[in-house]
Amino acid sequence: MANLKGRPFYLDDEAVKWVEDTYESMTLEERIGQLFVNMGSSREEDYLKSVLDTYKIGGVRYNPAKAEEVYEQNKILQENSKIPLLIAANTEAGGNGACTDGTEVGMPVKIAATNDPKYAYELGRISGIEAAAIGCNWSFAPIVDITENWRNPIISTRAFSNDADKVLEYSLQFMKGMKENGIACAMKHFPGDGIDERDHHLSSAVNDLSCEDWDNTFGKVYKGMIDADIPSVMVGHIMLPEYQKKFNPNMTNEDLRPASLSKELVTDLLRNQLGFDGLVVTDASHMVGMTGAMKREQILPEAIKAGCDMFLFFNDPDEDTQYMLEGYKNGTITEERLKDANYHILGMKAMLGLHKKEKTAIMPSKEGLSVIKCEEHVKVSEEVSDKAITLVKNLQKDILPITPEKFKRVLLVPQTGVPVLFDFSRGKKAHEVLKELLEAQGFEVTIFESLRDKLATLPPEEKAQAVMNVYASKSSINSFVEKYDLVIHVADVSGMMQPVQRIIWGTTKGTHDIPWYVHEVPTIFVSVCCPFHLADVPQVKTYINCYDKQESTMKALAEKLVGNSEFTGVSPVDAFCGYPDTRL
Repeated sequence: MANLKGRPFYLDDEAVKWVEDTYESMTLEERIGQLFVNMGSSREEDYLKSVLDTYKIGGVRYNPAKAEEVYEQNKILQENSKIPLLIAANTEAGGNGACTDGTEVGMPVKIAATNDPKYAYELGRISGIEAAAIGCNWSFAPIVDITENWRNPIISTRAFSNDADKVLEYSLQFMKGMKENGIACAMKHFPGDGIDERDHHLSSAVNDLSCEDWDNTFGKVYKGMIDADIPSVMVGHIMLPEYQKKFNPNMTNEDLRPASLSKELVTDLLRNQLGFDGLVVTDASHMVGMTGAMKREQILPEAIKAGCDMFLFFNDPDEDTQYMLEGYKNGTITEERLKDANYHILGMKAMLGLHKKEKTAIMPSKEGLSVIKCEEHVKVSEEVSDKAITLVKNLQKDILPITPEKFKRVLLVPQTGVPVLFDFSRGKKAHEVLKELLEAQGFEVTIFESLRDKLATLPPEEKAQAVMNVYASKSSINSFVEKYDLVIHVADVSGMMQPVQRIIWGTTKGTHDIPWYVHEVPTIFVSVCCPFHLADVPQVKTYINCYDKQESTMKALAEKLVGNSEFTGVSPVDAFCGYPDTRL
């Protein structure tokens, strides 16, 4: 059973009594309901009240919206829930993870590129202030994964570094900033992403490190965070075969399960070996890494049996509640395990002081919404943008700084990857913003029109012929050299929930969207998201990582290109991707 007076909750006698009395007063349906974190489909008051009344949920992680909308939603939830709720947000990059109008400080890799851990603290502090202002009390962050495999598409910008010590240092600072503002952190994704090159949203995933190698990397980070009293852990749908077989020597490959369904990883490794006695929540239950493991009616109780305390997201709430209840009735979830899970859930609520407040006093004053994207927070975000931009490679003599006198005529070439469904970006694209900024400096800028764009305007019968014409006849080198003084590629490729985070080339021969001409025309390649594009363009001699496409980032980039500001960023990952030719 949970030791509520020990780490990480440190509850006093009054708080422990509240946990015990609350549990004893609950019906079986309420104890089962506490295991669920709901993602609501509506912010309407009637819907929110009906979810609370029907399913007795223990927590919420809501869909994104503006601060005022989320505030009103959370107010309804807390004032109408019998037991105070854990209300979570994905504040991985700033307050914008709590509300869409919050401050985006920067993804973890960008924060680490500043080479100053104080900005990890600032990320946590600003995220905590803005999340708390709208009624959140739980953050699904920091991300303590390690980018050991540059091909991994899900954490390329979401992890601080490929170095375990740096990940731990920056994660501790992030947690400090969050804790100061009353937010409980959930580090993720145990037992660690960044080894496999697959995304557990889309398939199963494996961390194939040996026990010793895991102990010296991911284990070091997790143990360090646990010793610093992180209160919760999100368990990913990631296998760790060597440790699973260590704790269960009779296990075969056919017996392997993702961590979220593995007693060997949650109870034996996380709880017993690493000494974690806080709240464990699964990663989202719609992810294929979990749903591909077994029938859903088995998944729900098996996650709790494995040692998880909360189950993230209903599929069908009536169905899932029944599955969990049946798992209790048939003995998959024992009485002791149900009590232990509820003690961890209620214990964290007591740690946050929710048990001391009247329902109408849990939410902060609405006047506090003035902190959302306030001037101070925006200034920190701008500092991060300025300090993080990294000149990874520059082997061209006298190309930087660029000036209109040297490079009057500039060709901007946009680069994209696999289309992303969840692209919430608004406004102008990165290359369009850069065009305006360079033109303001006196450059003449042309945006490259790809063959794909040209084909879109042609009738079907002319498209095939147009492609064949491109491959059949090449333009002279001189005609290109005479037209442009400088080419700048701007790659905006997000890997979120896609199997790869690579550039998708429109054609394969000779067209100007592929930088084949690096020895003919001065060429600069800029990535505004993925830090690993040198693997796709190793021939490029000047390569820059920006880590995101915020307006402040693009302004800082333009200032550095023209020499008004120095490049100070230090890559926290291997931007050369381990290849020798990327350094040439």
